[in-house]
Amino acid sequence: MNKLSLFSLTMSFISLMAFWLVMSGFFGIIHITLGIISVASVMFVNYKLKTVRFYDDDMDDLGELRFARAIYYFFWMFIQVLKAGFHVVGILVRPKMPVNTSIVKFKADLPSAHAKMILGNSITLTPGTLTLDIEGDEFTVHALDDYSFQGIMDDSMPKQVLRLFEKEDRPVVKDFTITRNN
Repeated sequence: MNKLSLFSLTMSFISLMAFWLVMSGFFGIIHITLGIISVASVMFVNYKLKTVRFYDDDMDDLGELRFARAIYYFFWMFIQVLKAGFHVVGILVRPKMPVNTSIVKFKADLPSAHAKMILGNSITLTPGTLTLDIEGDEFTVHALDDYSFQGIMDDSMPKQVLRLFEKEDRPVVKDFTITRNN
């Protein structure tokens, strides 16, 4: 069982409280008090769950995450979502455009289960792709067309995730295979 650091607990509280404030849209004292009570309750209920390691390489602490890089990643990912969204809209408004769906499998050399989770969620968040499975280092992704998985194939998205945890710049994706659904 892991002990949670004060830094990890503080960052969790701040992020949950920020989410509460953004989602509620109210900044009165009663709403902030209800937010503090709600966030504290959620953290209390989930405390024991956060101390259990489900994987050997599970993240011990938020200290492993490079926060300055995380801010950059947030904006980089926002731009990727917009670009992919416009691409999908282009497919939708031109019904004669050929859609060539495929299943893409690849292995990702990432430092932790947390990094793999971030990559899988980032792929799913990007319109036109969906992470179907992550088993060990192998990812299975459904893609709407060839453009949809270019960020994976050229290693740009996996490298961005790697940089959240390491300064090293190295190839992440290997054993890339494409299976067409046509």
